Amino acid sequence: MAVAGPQAASVARASASTRLDLTPLDTTILGGMRLRGGSWEMEIQPARGGRITSLRLGGEELLDQGIGVDDRNAVGFVAAGARGWDEMVPTVDAARYPGPGPYEGIELPDHGEAWRLPWTVTGDGTMECSGRVLPWKLERRIVLDASVRLEYRYTNLGDTPLYAYWCAHPLFRYEADMPVEVGGDVARPETGKSRKAFLRRGSVDHARLEWGSGLAVELAWDPALTPYVGVWVCNGDLGGYHHIAIEPATGGADRPHLATPPPLLAPGEELTWWLEVKDAR
Repeated sequence: MAVAGPQAASVARASASTRLDLTPLDTTILGGMRLRGGSWEMEIQPARGGRITSLRLGGEELLDQGIGVDDRNAVGFVAAGARGWDEMVPTVDAARYPGPGPYEGIELPDHGEAWRLPWTVTGDGTMECSGRVLPWKLERRIVLDASVRLEYRYTNLGDTPLYAYWCAHPLFRYEADMPVEVGGDVARPETGKSRKAFLRRGSVDHARLEWGSGLAVELAWDPALTPYVGVWVCNGDLGGYHHIAIEPATGGADRPHLATPPPLLAPGEELTWWLEVKDAR
């Protein structure tokens, strides 16, 4: 793990060790983390919602780098700058938490909380974040080798049951004529438009994206753990973004919805799952 930024010196000391007993200073990374393994390179901003800002395969960038907007104080996700790879917890859409229970009716912010909260680094490639609107904790471990593997653990920190909603939000570069395989045809919005489709629950366990340069990747997941999948395509909409997102999730409808609910965790209970990005050239 390499670190750049105001606290590079303190974090470098922790990075040189495999110990997990990092000090509070070492875990407050105001700059960036860089991971390397095999043909992969990744850059992460822990203080910026744990955002993966860059993922490169053979030196070529996979993620959309945005349109130059970066305002962490903005209310909405797009206004803050939609780029890279974020984790959506405890919702995607701005919505009210469903009942019954003490959290019923609580307003959940646009694209959730995790993308705007600082994450704490607990080891090489491992970090965590805890909610403020709802009592959740999400841990994420990333390993780069022949593939990129992301392992997740969601914990209910509260004293009553909690819906464990999570959705992946990797914004890959979009080309209008790029091949996309994800269990069926992908809607291609016209220039200046965007569109999202939801796949049948549990119907797919992987997706393949290919770019004109010959670069190609496959995303894989366990449909028993993350059975809901959305496909978002933005072709110049929202101010000029061009990206495509394959979005496995623990619950449906872009929110914790009673019709397509995520797992309901008892106090202290944990939920684990994984994603993998493979070289498909």
